[in-house]
Amino acid sequence: MVDLFMDRVLVKNNKDRDELDTEREIVTRLQNRILLLFFASADCERCQTFALTLSDFFKQLTDEFYVDRSAQLVLLYISLDESEERLESLLKELPKKCLFLACEDTYRRELEAMFNVEELPTVVVLRPDCSILVPNAVEEILHLGQRCYRNWQEAAELIDRSFMISDDFEGKSMRSFSDPVRRLKYKVEDEKKKKKKKKQRGWGSGGEAENEKEEREGGGGVSW
Repeated sequence: MVDLFMDRVLVKNNKDRDELDTEREIVTRLQNRILLLFFASADCERCQTFALTLSDFFKQLTDEFYVDRSAQLVLLYISLDESEERLESLLKELPKKCLFLACEDTYRRELEAMFNVEELPTVVVLRPDCSILVPNAVEEILHLGQRCYRNWQEAAELIDRSFMISDDFEGKSMRSFSDPVRRLKYKVEDEKKKKKKKKQRGWGSGGEAENEKEEREGGGGVSW
């Protein structure tokens, strides 16, 4: 991820338009994160509509108003417009935490060719090692919303046990290899499953299992 943008200037979508132009700044911002490359144009009506959806999607995953801790996610807007005015018109619809490449940066077109962008809007999802996770996640974001981050997180083998989206609080079971970890951390693993796991381990004969049960229920008292 970092190598892809080394020696490049990433601009923050804030009032001051702060720039990330040192190796340390870029590494700090991009390392161990999933990157969303948002290719779009202000002249594309569908891009304008999707920008609002993408902005809401990103905020719900990274804004402390929605989550206890921000997701390991970075949004980089790559405008395919030829003027700064057109770039800014769509950029204003995106979150303040979004990064972008300046209009005069020709690397925008290089990235377009590198990732074979053939339609707009396109959201290329990259693993931390720069490999492509999803070539275009637009439809996935539209249909699954913030839930698709879980899929990306697991496929990228990026485990952040502190991150929780709102669905985790609504009693919806999101089955995955990291699900037991989340249940243990937030103490929601039910007792039936725990008992079932113990039986499957196989303690031996029924008498041994009964002794184990007596030890649990009787406080482990000694028989005379």
